[in-house]
Amino acid sequence: MKIFDSFRKSQFQNLKRNAFCLLALILSACQNGEDNSQSDFRIEYEKFELDNGLDVIFHIDRTDPVVAVALTAHVGSAREKAGRTGFAHLFEHLLFLESENLGKGGLDKLSARIGGSGANGSTSRDRTNYFQTVPSDALEKMIWAEADKIGWFINTVTEPVLAKEKEVVKNEKRLRVDNQPYGHTQYVIDKALYPEGHPYNWQVIGSLEDLQNATLEDVKDFYRKWYGPNNVTLVISGDFDPAQAKEWVEKYFNEIPRGEEVAKQPKQSAVINKTMKFYHEDNFARLPELTVAWPTVPLYHKDYYPLVVLTKYLTEGKKAPFTQVLVNDLRLTSEVRMFSRNSELAGQAQLSIRAFEEIDLDSVQSAINKAFNQFEKSGISEQDLDRIKAGQEADFYGSLSSVLGKGFQLAQYNIFADDPGYINEDIRKIQEVTSADVIEVYEKYIKDQPYVATSFVPKSSALLALEGSVKANVVEEPIVLGAENSFDPSLEASYEKTPSSFDRSVEPPYGSPPSVKIPEVWQASLTNGLEVLGIESNEVPLIQMNLVIDGGQLLDSPEKVGVANMVAEMMTRGTETKTPVELENAIAQLGASIRVSSGKDEIRISATTLARNYEATIDLIQEILTEPRWDNEELELVRQKVINALKQQEANPNTIASNTFDILIYGKDNILSKNSLGDQKGIESVTMADLKNYYDKFLAPNVAKFYFVGSISQEKAISSLSSLQKEWKMKEVTIPKTKISATPKNSTVYFYDVPNAKQSVLFIGYPALTKTDADYYPAVVMNYILGGGGFASQLTQELREKKGYTYGIGSYFSGDLSGTFAIRSNVRSNITLEASQAIKNILEEYGPNYSFQDLETTQSALIKGNARAFETARAKLNMLENVGKYNWPVDYLKQQEAIINEMTVEEVKNLAAKYINPNKMYWLVVGDAATQLERMKELGFGEPVLINQDSARK
Repeated sequence: MKIFDSFRKSQFQNLKRNAFCLLALILSACQNGEDNSQSDFRIEYEKFELDNGLDVIFHIDRTDPVVAVALTAHVGSAREKAGRTGFAHLFEHLLFLESENLGKGGLDKLSARIGGSGANGSTSRDRTNYFQTVPSDALEKMIWAEADKIGWFINTVTEPVLAKEKEVVKNEKRLRVDNQPYGHTQYVIDKALYPEGHPYNWQVIGSLEDLQNATLEDVKDFYRKWYGPNNVTLVISGDFDPAQAKEWVEKYFNEIPRGEEVAKQPKQSAVINKTMKFYHEDNFARLPELTVAWPTVPLYHKDYYPLVVLTKYLTEGKKAPFTQVLVNDLRLTSEVRMFSRNSELAGQAQLSIRAFEEIDLDSVQSAINKAFNQFEKSGISEQDLDRIKAGQEADFYGSLSSVLGKGFQLAQYNIFADDPGYINEDIRKIQEVTSADVIEVYEKYIKDQPYVATSFVPKSSALLALEGSVKANVVEEPIVLGAENSFDPSLEASYEKTPSSFDRSVEPPYGSPPSVKIPEVWQASLTNGLEVLGIESNEVPLIQMNLVIDGGQLLDSPEKVGVANMVAEMMTRGTETKTPVELENAIAQLGASIRVSSGKDEIRISATTLARNYEATIDLIQEILTEPRWDNEELELVRQKVINALKQQEANPNTIASNTFDILIYGKDNILSKNSLGDQKGIESVTMADLKNYYDKFLAPNVAKFYFVGSISQEKAISSLSSLQKEWKMKEVTIPKTKISATPKNSTVYFYDVPNAKQSVLFIGYPALTKTDADYYPAVVMNYILGGGGFASQLTQELREKKGYTYGIGSYFSGDLSGTFAIRSNVRSNITLEASQAIKNILEEYGPNYSFQDLETTQSALIKGNARAFETARAKLNMLENVGKYNWPVDYLKQQEAIINEMTVEEVKNLAAKYINPNKMYWLVVGDAATQLERMKELGFGEPVLINQDSARK
């Protein structure tokens, strides 16, 4: 169950101030007649409305000493005007920067000091939200800060601030769209699907031209129109005193004047009279991709629910008609994706198929028709319907595993259904979908209906596009040096301060210090050598498990790298007694997920299941682990999937950067420098015997650890493993020691050419510390202000907040294998050198200029942030793996706190001198060599080394 962006009028529209409501989710026991008591799940909430129209929702959850605060405005890109697109998203960015009483840095600086998760936000077609999770003692500070956004913000926006943030947003667009394979697909689809003037005709992120044309007065008008408290919902969820919180909300929000009334937008479903086909030769694509979209319905329309089931049934899993036809039978692709995108005003069903190399997309279109015909003949069975519903139930619980997740749900239903309790209705409608409903919506919205189709093909491959396609109007940004205007966002705004009944410039005090409770960890060892660790947590009726087997790529043969990955792929493709389809259905019928993956030094089985179905899920994990099927047809499908993935990586700048950086860090002869997928030649030579040999020799319980988090006791977990203890036998396995590469004696710039790249990927670093080194955690503390602290870091403040060079940048000590230190960022192409120089300057000056204030910020952020250390199941699993893999004590958090508290400025300076030397690092640039390669000489590290000589343009 996802958080939805939609609206529906509800009978609860007239909920009054201080109304107290109970939200009860009574979910069926997977339609199998089991006792429902295990599935009952309740969320209590209180909703009230201030006189100025602000909706406020409280939800109490005392599991952890944290509080999530989410402020959601009912405004997204659909409220914009043509020619001024991207405003809602631009505005999301601006609201974090400054307000009259928080000053420069706004919520970002506050978040670091109070140990918050980091102020963040998101924008959709229909809403913009702002959120973060903080220790419970910082709640009043957050309420004060959120009120400042709504009542004391707009005066602080200056022309330089707006100019800088335009550059940040444009960099985000380059990162997510312009510099990505197939990045412009949605733009082309929506332009055709929704006519000019329709609120969904443009993308949420807008166009570069519209962003550049935005004026300061445009911004102020937007704020006044859409950010009145009567168009906003505030949700506070977590461990707090509701009576005290209500006093704070009234104190800080009550005097904000009501904004102009906001009319509800009418539903405006897309209507197309004929099929439209477009093609685009994509600079970054190496494989042809066909995307097809049909107009459907807004969210919460009665047909929405069966449409979701339809898209899942058609494409998800081996039994899906599209998988059977396009993947198994015709071998045109390794994956088919389809989803129902339903928003407040309209909806669409969208199908996407990335075909194998040189496949003509007309043959894909024919295969789509064949798959639809197959569906028309067979329909959807009750068993398949129940399987999909079970998955939706598990997804729903997963969305509620944090206080922020609960807050999101309450806010979304309040805004788009006029009632936080609408979730009951939503769940009921999901459960009531019938097979007949699914057939009905297929015939109504898909079968023989006009659609929009896009063919995105590699350069010079237009012949692969659908017949009859016309060239799409995609605007490509040229790379021009000095194209951006200069600005100084540090300039103070001059304005008359907005009045208030009290002095809002005084930051509220902390509340009572939260008590961080380290989860109780149980540990056991089985007779076959398997170590088991767990944490019992009954917050939601889910169990999450990770079985981690040491080895992974480390145990691959250098001649056939990728075998470990293929073994992992094969393990969920059937067992001795179950075909691939039968195994997949058995997992899905439980509302479970079981995934096997391979990494540099491990093979991992990750599973999530409803608590009531745990025993059946663990039986399937054992079957997967001890009785693989080794199906020859599946091996060929895996081989094609891997080769397809390798092809896709060839022109993806971010993947190129990661793979190339590994070669620099480990050295080209080290097994770990190789792509974990292998290479095409090696993958083509892998045999079933290679896979069986790896499995027989290396997958052993005595080099494995099993981690459990969720609604399960130690006794039940251990007893459930009794059969696995007998069936999975010990083996003699030697894990190779990782060869640590030497730190480079001198820095060198390495350049990988991606012609016409709109951004340069910067990847800078060297082999450093592992988690077992004594200096590892002190170095992590030292790095916080450099690049580990998000918006509190110097790298972010300089390259994003001051210069607008990037959307994001950070530095980190990985702690694994070679223990890499790295800095990574995507910067706009025309300032590649300037961004690199800025990073070099920061590294040179970091240690000498480190201050006591820097240390105070670090200590406050890391110590107070520990209140959030164990909130989610994922965080608890991470804790268990630190204990299991590195032999850390269960209370390692307390030891880390002691390190933080005892750290001195002088120690940080010494650590920086030891581990942060810009003259002994690899400086990798993945970008456009024609415009940027020669300029990189000016960085001062000699002649740049062009890595892919054959792609260099003369």
